Amino acid sequence: WLMRARHVAYFRKRGHPGQARRIVQGLLAPTAVEHAMEYPVTTELRFDSVAYNDVLARFYDEWAARLLALTAHDDVVVLCEGDPLFYGSFMHLHVRLSHRVAVEVVPGLPGMVGCWAALGMPMTWGDDVLTVVLGTLPPDRLVAHMQAADALVVMKVGRHLAQVRRALDRVGRLDQAWLVEFGTMPQQRVRRLADVGPDERCPYFSLVLVHGHGRRPQERGA
Repeated sequence: WLMRARHVAYFRKRGHPGQARRIVQGLLAPTAVEHAMEYPVTTELRFDSVAYNDVLARFYDEWAARLLALTAHDDVVVLCEGDPLFYGSFMHLHVRLSHRVAVEVVPGLPGMVGCWAALGMPMTWGDDVLTVVLGTLPPDRLVAHMQAADALVVMKVGRHLAQVRRALDRVGRLDQAWLVEFGTMPQQRVRRLADVGPDERCPYFSLVLVHGHGRRPQERGA
């Protein structure tokens, strides 16, 4: 289906090829028309500001209209990283288009699944509660969620690594935390977060994992 697509759209930062587009390199038909949906802002405005939301709303409105126009003649494939409906930009297009045109979502594996597979350790046991939080949260909210969690995934770490590290230290779980950079990609790197310098920077595609230790049958000796 992807190899036959006549129109392929994908999100990217201005001046970058886009990770989703990079993943399908060599799989698109030579005649495919590509539509690079370049974010109008990334870090220029605070993500929780009115201005940021206004700019992004216009961006999604515009692209929803452009993609809808294309569907009058052809199917359109929108590339996504991970799962389209899990903290993904595609969700904003989905809510604008799904009541106007047929939208088929192909489920994908969220990045955190690939990251904990890279560690080779069970993420949750028995009645553990898995908590997924964003590293962009205010420090006190971040700490509150971490205190209540059994197993923990911290997404959107990137330039918020120091804040995430401090929060885990406050709740006494820094020594249990792992940093996975570029999870599932060729340059993947896995480190204990405690071994990462407090002033180090990490890439956008990074997650912090803290494993659960819940109820489970104990091993019996031979």
